[in-house]
Amino acid sequence: MPGRWMQNARSGLPYVRLAQLEQGAMTDVQSYLVHAAQGCCPYSWRYVPSFGPSPGCRVITVHKDPNCGCCNGWVAHLREAGFSVSTVETRDIDALKTRLGVPANLAACHTAQVSGYLVEGHVPAFALKRFLAEKPNAAGLAVPGMPVGSPGMEGGTPQPYEVVLFGPTGHRSYMRFL
Repeated sequence: MPGRWMQNARSGLPYVRLAQLEQGAMTDVQSYLVHAAQGCCPYSWRYVPSFGPSPGCRVITVHKDPNCGCCNGWVAHLREAGFSVSTVETRDIDALKTRLGVPANLAACHTAQVSGYLVEGHVPAFALKRFLAEKPNAAGLAVPGMPVGSPGMEGGTPQPYEVVLFGPTGHRSYMRFL
């Protein structure tokens, strides 16, 4: 279904068009993701739970370089999604990532902390809300690098990118966005 959701033939993961999620046009994708995660029938949509309470009560602490504009874009994206955000500017972001345990192969330009989890890079608010509602046994989520089209990296031709769940046992794909 172009413009709605598509399933990746190789991984089986749904591709989500972020702009449509932000406009509220992707309730069928949200339903699909919830039911897929729970193993429920995708046709019983009236029983779809929400992704939990408003994240406004959670404060996300974002560690970023003071000169990075894309980090400010991501912070604005989180605030627009209802999160409360506190920023900490640091010039030694790599040392912070090492101290917190962010895997080097998942590194991006900023690191955040929320509810005991790490958030590395340009993770969409939709993915973060889902993750926080699920409360998985993991260290956090990451979007490695700085993919064009991710929150804070608007402009240019958007490219598909992956949100990765990581923890002590390794990492795996969590969601894909286009």
